[in-house]
Amino acid sequence: MTTIRSFDMFCGGGGSSLGARAAGVEVAGGVDLWDAATQAFKLNFPGTNVFSRDLRLLRPSEVLAKTGPIDLLLSSPECTHHTCARGSRPSSEESRETALQVIRYARAMAPRWIVLENVVHMRPWARYPELKEKLAELGYHLREQVLDASDFGVPQKRKRLFLLADSMTMPAVVTAAASRLATVRSILDVEGTWPTTLLRTDRRAKGTLERADRAISALGAKASFLIVYYGSDGSGGWQSLDVPLRTVTTIDRFALVQPGRDGHTMRMLQPPEIRRAMGFPDTYVFPAVSRRDQIRLLGNAVCSPVMEAIIRSVCQPIAIRKTASRPDASRALSSDAQRPRAVPAAA
Repeated sequence: MTTIRSFDMFCGGGGSSLGARAAGVEVAGGVDLWDAATQAFKLNFPGTNVFSRDLRLLRPSEVLAKTGPIDLLLSSPECTHHTCARGSRPSSEESRETALQVIRYARAMAPRWIVLENVVHMRPWARYPELKEKLAELGYHLREQVLDASDFGVPQKRKRLFLLADSMTMPAVVTAAASRLATVRSILDVEGTWPTTLLRTDRRAKGTLERADRAISALGAKASFLIVYYGSDGSGGWQSLDVPLRTVTTIDRFALVQPGRDGHTMRMLQPPEIRRAMGFPDTYVFPAVSRRDQIRLLGNAVCSPVMEAIIRSVCQPIAIRKTASRPDASRALSSDAQRPRAVPAAA
């Protein structure tokens, strides 16, 4: 049985690689432009090759020189400019086009498998068909799936698009792994000493109180609940603790409200709680960055149990690597080495 070795493009805080490692994959390295992300990756994957670089400026041949052969390429391109959460703000095509870098890395690294993750709103992007066509031209069989993290035991409703690629055969269908939904209650740190204030104070925003009043009207004065900021799904700005958490984003958006002797109290959910909501193990180590950046690391990440399920489904049973069945890595490396431009063409 051959060990699968992975490289994580847009590695972020390491959510995809956590799932890969849990599935038995050897994490060979990762790349990200954000220092906080590469700090987190180094802490949680010590000894791996981590590149704190713009991957558009990084040659895949440089990566392979340090990591050796790569069997599995993980890629979670920047999603902000695909998502509808931007509202009416203009989108950056340059940001979107970073997704096309997977073609360049796949051509040079010749991995058997590729797993690309992004928001569901990537599908209407004008160049998404081109991305799939280029991967097919490299010899990959493709399967597209939309998976909800809550179906894999993660206490969060989080739908994401996964493009699965295998150079030998059609990737297997990934099926739900959880028998029941995990809820918000499972992530709460009930013994923590986090900063808590009274809900009803003169300085509390009117909108926050309106959200709380809607929840109390629906659940009763003795129930705990979450206030949810930055959402417009018709939920009234709150949610029960007895269902999975709504989607974690890169900003603080969840406040826990609990009844107390002197009235309802309120506090924001904390990074360790959000970490659990992402399905990360309790052994996950945060870098020495601000709370805001810890939330951003988590909000940008892939839920590790989902990636673990994907890899167990698509990459196993592990086949012995057959160089002849993979794209021509030596020719691709030679081409990459001769390319003189500072920012290589995406394809």
